[in-house]
Amino acid sequence: MSMKELTYLAVIEPNGMGGYGVYYPDFPGCGSYGDTFQEAIVNGREALELHIYGMQEDGEEIPDPSDVTSFSKEDLEGNIVTAITVYPERMKQIIENKRVKVNCTIPLWIKKAGEEARINFSRVLEEALVEKIGLNVRL
Repeated sequence: MSMKELTYLAVIEPNGMGGYGVYYPDFPGCGSYGDTFQEAIVNGREALELHIYGMQEDGEEIPDPSDVTSFSKEDLEGNIVTAITVYPERMKQIIENKRVKVNCTIPLWIKKAGEEARINFSRVLEEALVEKIGLNVRL
């Protein structure tokens, strides 16, 4: 199964007040919600991508997609079942390239000199770490 694109069946539950819940029988505990059907699909896709990312990080096996014949009567009755395609590698890139704050300590005189020279401390630290670790990446 390719990790570039995965398609699973989602159960979309109308809540009777205009909104929709979304869950995946193949992924217990993975669910989302939307005020509209389209919002539920978008939010459900993101929830599944995040869920799969967490499973990968925990070393868990990603299940093969089920077909509708394996769903319970409760999954089907009054609900909409639709295929949702997710892109786990895209979510992984988004999460792992997110900028995070790192607290580091330097002497005040270096901080002042750097500010006067209009140095981007984050950029310098990032470049230095890439070089020090020996990573082969372009920044």
